[in-house]
Amino acid sequence: MLSFESDYIQGAHEKILERLAETNREPLSGYGNDKYCESAKEKIRKTCGCEEAEIFFLTGGTQTNMVVISSMLRPYEGVVAAQTGHVSLHEAGAIEHSGHKVLTIPEHEGKIDAAELAAYLKAYWEDANYEHMVFPGMVYITHPTEYGTLYTSAELTAIAEICSTYKIPLFLDGARLGYGLMSRETDVTLPMIAALCDVFYIGGTKVGALCGEAVVFPKKNMPPHFMTMAKQKGALLAKGRLLGVQFDVLFTDDLYFTISRHAIDMAEMLKQVFREKKKRFFLDSPTNQQFLILEDAEITRLREQVAFEIWERYDETHTVVRFATSWATEPEDVERLREFI
Repeated sequence: MLSFESDYIQGAHEKILERLAETNREPLSGYGNDKYCESAKEKIRKTCGCEEAEIFFLTGGTQTNMVVISSMLRPYEGVVAAQTGHVSLHEAGAIEHSGHKVLTIPEHEGKIDAAELAAYLKAYWEDANYEHMVFPGMVYITHPTEYGTLYTSAELTAIAEICSTYKIPLFLDGARLGYGLMSRETDVTLPMIAALCDVFYIGGTKVGALCGEAVVFPKKNMPPHFMTMAKQKGALLAKGRLLGVQFDVLFTDDLYFTISRHAIDMAEMLKQVFREKKKRFFLDSPTNQQFLILEDAEITRLREQVAFEIWERYDETHTVVRFATSWATEPEDVERLREFI
């Protein structure tokens, strides 16, 4: 079966597996208190251009979003997100389960608009009954978005300035951050994200690791007792070495960026195939996720040999589907897809 279903359908990059095997019998302290976690943190700080950053490794994206948001919000606050934001739709109510509401605003190909965000916050604070409502205590964005789209540096700066004006943190979900940073069309860099955001994370699960995300607090603003709160919520890994070793490998010799760039190259090949075959794109994505509008009958035929994601209904006879490349996609995979189509 040929699969473009997602970017975490394979295990881990071979260099990670080799290093895990090499260090397997080494006795190390738990919960991230080991030399590999410290080495990985130092490498991430240097790559971010932020020597004072505090970094914490968590197990997966949903756990990371829930722990970060719930630890930084007060009990009466919620988090502002796009209607299509991951915390809004695809995390099984994890944020609400932690006691915080997701406050949704309109999306534009997955992104929020700075002017609409400013208007939302202004309307809230001008409402005479605001104390009876959920306070907007944080802004959440994803980069890349659920639709593979990217914020420009100007858009990211504008959102950060609004958050600064209202004194609320900006949280960037970077589950697929590597693919965004290596896009051929981006002008956003990792040091820029570290300078503009109050917290963000570097995704490993979808970018070559077995599991794990690196949460970065660039302004020495990690909430007190963050580890304890992560443990309360079931997101603390006793064998923290597993995460440290993986990120130490990913941030050695630019491996994280090299394999992310490979996924982008494969996505560009994929786009060319779809153009050759006269397929209709739902939107223009510059990253590893590609969205097409296909007839339902064609979807049935393709799924006999190709795995891909059903995304949303388009009309009575068409559906939006997603094809995703990853660090592990090979040119031969794209060629096989071309032949089958």
